[in-house]
Amino acid sequence: MTATPGPSDGDYLRLDQQICFSLNAASRAFGSVYRVLLKDLGLTYPQYLVMLVLWEHGELPVKKVGEHLRLDSGTLSPLLKRLEVAGLVRRERSSHDERSVHVRLTGEGTALRERALLVPRRIAAATGFDLDEIRDLRARLDRLTAALDRTALEDIPDL
Repeated sequence: MTATPGPSDGDYLRLDQQICFSLNAASRAFGSVYRVLLKDLGLTYPQYLVMLVLWEHGELPVKKVGEHLRLDSGTLSPLLKRLEVAGLVRRERSSHDERSVHVRLTGEGTALRERALLVPRRIAAATGFDLDEIRDLRARLDRLTAALDRTALEDIPDL
């Protein structure tokens, strides 16, 4: 029995062989679905992520929100300002540390959670995956992210 030859080195440079492209394409496709689902909530996808963190953790320093979302303050601050203008969050300087700004939900922001409950189910349905497949994919992506984070801190190994 003869072994099937593997891909040649040149095949690894094909666009359809790039995991980064597949992840980017999936992310863009998710963005399109979220755009439609979040329109009724009056949120963009990044704003939705901020709301998820606050619904889960309650009041937090802006720095902690950024850590949860892997966003720097330059990206996060405009999101929070827009959410504040929309009446969903309130930002206040800490009375203990003037350098720290805390974010908390308003009553309207808390109430929006009820309307958002269907979003994850509709996203899951849009994938065509069952819940076990979604959990497995998320676990694999978390492992991939952790590995890439570790690699970013070190030199990328030679092959």
